[in-house]
Amino acid sequence: MIDFFLKYLQSEKRLSANTVVAYATDLRQFERFIIQTFPDYTIDQADFGIIRAWIVSLVEAKLDAASVNRKIACLRAYYKFLMRQGHISKDPMLKVRVLKVPRRLPSFAMESEMQKVLDSPHVFDFTGATEKLVLELFYGTGIRLSELINLREQNVDLDNRTIRVLGKRNKERVIPFTISLRKQIESYLEIRNRDVQVGDHGCLLVTEKGDPCYPMMIYRIVKENLQSTSASRKSPHVLRHTYATHLLDKGAEINAVKDLLGHSSLSATQVYTHNSIEKLKKAFDQAHPKA
Repeated sequence: MIDFFLKYLQSEKRLSANTVVAYATDLRQFERFIIQTFPDYTIDQADFGIIRAWIVSLVEAKLDAASVNRKIACLRAYYKFLMRQGHISKDPMLKVRVLKVPRRLPSFAMESEMQKVLDSPHVFDFTGATEKLVLELFYGTGIRLSELINLREQNVDLDNRTIRVLGKRNKERVIPFTISLRKQIESYLEIRNRDVQVGDHGCLLVTEKGDPCYPMMIYRIVKENLQSTSASRKSPHVLRHTYATHLLDKGAEINAVKDLLGHSSLSATQVYTHNSIEKLKKAFDQAHPKA
């Protein structure tokens, strides 16, 4: 039934490949826990007590609350699927509650820091052009890692300075970009088409062998280039946070930022306003006589 569930997520729910892999990992982990701890049961026979025992074991293993809650969400979806299929008659997740997660502001780089990162000299070859474009695309459009990897050259409109990306749940959106980013894309394409034999996959960003770029390659580029910033994390998503925070700091309307990021609800975007509020508080504390 796990395999049927994963196929359902992929074909009917149209979840991303990364999400499906995460669900598969969580379910297989829970299945191993049952085999080792409750050998007389299968995953489809698990009750509230077994599920609670697994959650307790995760907490005792010092797994953070957000990760535990993701696993709970996975089990909730799985057992709802089994109920709809008539495979079980009672949902064991009804009494399961998520853990409290401490509110954490998104990590981001300061505007001056990003300026230094983007202005730092890159070797004028294919590798340098790729690194430069990866940073410019993340900071200049706020796209996700999966969207960057799957960005097709045909979906980049240099004349109108827009890119068309396919986000979560296959939701398409169009994002404008700056003249400087257009020049960077043109420079990259000139070097790429001259020095690399590109395959017929249509991806904009490729490896030195002409294959589509891959997550670890992008993570390495971002991590190396963000070392000099104050961001607590050095990942592609930090650049997405930075993009959103800087737009709001400059007065962008929150609904416009929501659409640019491809958020389905405004609440997901509102978290970035807290960074701006914290910045205002800091300025107040430093400047006000009574602070």
